[in-house]
Amino acid sequence: MLAVMESVFHWPEYLPAFECAAFAAGFSREVLAETAAGPLVAWRRAGSGPRVYLSSGIHGDEPAGPLALLELMRAGFFSADIDWAICPALNPGGLAAGLRDNADGVDLNRDYRVQRSLEATAHAAWLASGPVPEMFLSLHEDWEASGFYLYEINLGEDVPERAMGIIAAVSPWFSPETGPDIDGHAPREAGWIYHEAEADVPEGWPEAIYLAKLGCPLSFTFETPSHARLAVRVDAQRAAVRAACMDIR
Repeated sequence: MLAVMESVFHWPEYLPAFECAAFAAGFSREVLAETAAGPLVAWRRAGSGPRVYLSSGIHGDEPAGPLALLELMRAGFFSADIDWAICPALNPGGLAAGLRDNADGVDLNRDYRVQRSLEATAHAAWLASGPVPEMFLSLHEDWEASGFYLYEINLGEDVPERAMGIIAAVSPWFSPETGPDIDGHAPREAGWIYHEAEADVPEGWPEAIYLAKLGCPLSFTFETPSHARLAVRVDAQRAAVRAACMDIR
């Protein structure tokens, strides 16, 4: 049984552990692609409310997101009032090796326009084939950050309380990242990058930009500081997900 460790992520145990928890919670499994390190899997469970899509593990050196989704699944967070879609481990090769890129050296989170990689090609086709989610949550980590921050892409009404509520929910674990420049962007507030629905590099679309182009009206990308203990990062990611989903329920 995979547990959250202080500093170690055990990839060979992760997919079976998530599968066990997801099947127990009533989710159905769809294999989008097969890689040498294991399958790229999407999980779905129909619900009575809006569709929320969550992803993690697109960068293999960012394990807190996959573990947070596993812990949320085990805790029964994914209730029947939401139509859920989850891809917890988008980069099996990177997660197996503990490296950002996939096994071919491609940064998957810059590959959703050109789609050179098997993973991004298969995943983009899956995203395009289904209902567009009303909210997308992307769980990431940043090796250069000292605090928590998030990206918001918003095609609809500007509701600052949503982002500020997420930042407040994470504050027991991490203060918001501060400064005039966060990850190469001018923040709207400490810990909050309000990003247009265009990629910083025209040919290098991240998953969030691809979803915005499909019409997803709202997305949040969470970034926890990679230098902190893994268990703390996992707890912070869990808190961010819970806070983001409060208003949409």
